[in-house]
Amino acid sequence: MQKRFLIISLFFMAILFSACSTKQGEILLAKYEKGNVTIGEFEKAYAKNSGGFDAAKDDSLEQYQKFLDLYVNFKLKIKDAYERGYDKNYEMTAELDDYKKKVGVSYLLDKELVEPSIKRLYEQRRLELRVSHIMIRPDSTGDEGAKEKATAVLKRVLAGESFDSLANEFSADQYSKPKGGDIYYITAGLVVPEFEDAAYKTEVGKVYPEVVKTRFGYHIIKVTERRERIPSIRASHILITFANEAGVSDTLTAFQKIDSIKMALKNGADFAKLAEEYSKDPGSAKKGGDLDFFSRRVMVKEFDEAAFNLKVGEVSDIVKTNYGYHLIKQTDKKSYPGFDEEKEELKKIYKQTRYNADNDTLLNFYKTKYNFKPSEIGIERIHAANDSIKVGSDYFESKLQTNFGKTEVFRLNGQVFNLDTVINKILTQAEYMNKVITREVLKEAANKISGELALEIETLSMDNRYPEYAELMEEYRNGIFIFKLQEEEIWNKINVDDAKLEEHFNKSKEKYNWTDRVAFTEIFSRKDSIIQVCKDLLKQGIDFDSLAVKYTERAGMKSKGGKYMLMDAASSQLSKEAYKLDQPGDVSSSIANANGFSLIKLDQKEAARPKTFEEAKAEVSGSFQEEESKRLENAYNASLRAKYKPEIKKEELSKVFKSE
Repeated sequence: MQKRFLIISLFFMAILFSACSTKQGEILLAKYEKGNVTIGEFEKAYAKNSGGFDAAKDDSLEQYQKFLDLYVNFKLKIKDAYERGYDKNYEMTAELDDYKKKVGVSYLLDKELVEPSIKRLYEQRRLELRVSHIMIRPDSTGDEGAKEKATAVLKRVLAGESFDSLANEFSADQYSKPKGGDIYYITAGLVVPEFEDAAYKTEVGKVYPEVVKTRFGYHIIKVTERRERIPSIRASHILITFANEAGVSDTLTAFQKIDSIKMALKNGADFAKLAEEYSKDPGSAKKGGDLDFFSRRVMVKEFDEAAFNLKVGEVSDIVKTNYGYHLIKQTDKKSYPGFDEEKEELKKIYKQTRYNADNDTLLNFYKTKYNFKPSEIGIERIHAANDSIKVGSDYFESKLQTNFGKTEVFRLNGQVFNLDTVINKILTQAEYMNKVITREVLKEAANKISGELALEIETLSMDNRYPEYAELMEEYRNGIFIFKLQEEEIWNKINVDDAKLEEHFNKSKEKYNWTDRVAFTEIFSRKDSIIQVCKDLLKQGIDFDSLAVKYTERAGMKSKGGKYMLMDAASSQLSKEAYKLDQPGDVSSSIANANGFSLIKLDQKEAARPKTFEEAKAEVSGSFQEEESKRLENAYNASLRAKYKPEIKKEELSKVFKSE
C-alpha cells in the first residue's frame, strides 16, 4: 500500500493553478492517438508537482523537458489502462467506490455543513450584542406550565410594561435579574444556538416576538446594543485596594489616593511609572501595569466595560470593582482577523455548538432522498422473540440469529438491511455494546446506520456537483490504474534467483564492503565510585562479563549484559574507544561520557574488508530489483510510444509560464 501511494503521489496531476489565457493554454505540447497535452494542462500539472506557479515559472527549460517526458509517459499509461478495460474491472471499481465513501463523506460534510456554517459564523462574529433576558424554568407545572408563564410575561412586555421590572420579578436567572435581565455582551458562538439565533434577528431596543426554548428553560430576549466587535485589547491599570496598611477597609483613603494619581496623570506623569510605584496589583505593577491582551468577559464587568470603551492611548475615569479602584489605559487593540486566520477556531466553535444538530438535519435530508423506511413488522418480530440476547458475541450462533438474522430491519435506496447486517455494523460502536436487542435499540441503530449509509450513497454521485472532488477521484482512479500497470508490466516480471544475484554481485563487487567494525562489552555507571569498584574487582580476577551483568546501568543494555554486537567502529564514541584497544579481552581505562562513566572490554575487532556474496546478498537483491525495475519501466514506456506514436513539440515549451 505504501508503494501504491508513492506512485500515486508521483503521477497525481491535479488542476490547481490557472497559468495563462485560454488561447495560449490550448497550444499543443504533445499529441497521440485520440489524446493530447496542452500548455494549460502541462502548466497545471507542473505547478502541482513543483510547489506552485511562482516556483514553477523560475525553472529551466531542461526541467520542463524532463517533466514533459514523464507526463507523456503517464498519459500513455492511462490510455493503455483504459484499453485493457481497467475502468470496467470489478475490483478496481470497488476500490474506487470504497475510497469515494471514505473520502467523500468528509468532503461532503465539509462542503455542505462546515464551510457554509463557519463562513456565516465569521460574519456574525463581526458584531457583538448586549442582551437582556427573562428566564422561566419549568417548576411543578412542568414544561408546558413554564411555557405558558413565559408567554404571559412576554405579552406584558410587548404591551409596554417595564422589561427591567418584569425581569426582576419573574426571571430565574439570579445573576442578571437584579440588573434588569442584562447578561452583558454576547457574540456568535458564545451562547446556545436557539438563544443566539433569536438575539441576532432582533433589532436594538426591541424584544424578540416569541418565547425561546433552550435547555435552560424559556427566555424572553431583548437586544439593548449592537456594535462592531473588538476581538481583544491590551490595557494597563493602576489598582488601589480598599484595605489600608493595617488591613482595614478604608474606601475614602483609597479613593483619595487614586484621585491624586489621576491628577498626576492629567499633569503629564507617566502611567507606567505610577503603576510601578503605586499599583497594588503585584502581577502587573512591576510591568508598568500591563495586563497584556484580553478579550471580552475575561475581566470583571465594570473593568471590562470601561476598558473596551476606551480608545488606544486613552485613560479611563476612576473605575470601582470588588478589587478596589482602578485607572485603566488602553494601549493596543486587535482588529477583526481575516477568515483564514480564524478558520480553525471557527471550526472548533461550530463543532462544539451546532454541528451535531446540523449533521442530524443533513442526515435526515439524505435519508428521505434515498427513501429510508424502517420495517416496523420486522423490528416487532425481532423484539418479541428476544428476551436477553445482547449486541456482541452472544448474538452470533444464537437462536435469535438463526431464526431472525435475515429479517428486515430497514430499507434504504431500495436495498434491504437485515438484522445480521445491522448487528455487524454496530459491533464496533461502543454505545451499543452489551445492549439487549430491543425494539428501541433496533430503531435507534436503524436511524443512525441509515444516515451514515445515505451519506455514502450520496458521495457516489457528487462528481457533477463538485469539480474539485471529481478531479480528486480521477486522480485516485489513475493511481489505481498506474499501480496495476506497474504490477503487471514490472514487478511481476522481476525474477530473482541466486544465480542472477551472484552474477549481479560479480559485476560490481567493489560496491559491497565492510568498514572497520568492533564488538565490545560496557560497564556503565552514573557514579565514578562504582566504576572504581569494578576496576578493583577486575584486578582481583573477577570476570568482566559477570561484572557488566551486575553493575551496568545503561538503559536498554542491562538485559544484554552490556554487550554491543559488531558495528561500525566510527558509529559512536564508545565504538571508537573500543577500536583503540588492541586485543580481545583488553579493558579500557575509565571513560567519562554523557551522564556517567564507562569501562569497555574489546570482544572482537575486524578491519575493513570486501563483503562476501552471502554477506551482501540483501543489498545485492535490492540493487538487482532496482536495476530490473528501471529496465522493465523503460521497455514498457518504449512499447507505449511505439504503439501510440506521440508527437512531442518541445519547441513550444519556451512559451510555458509566460504571459501572452
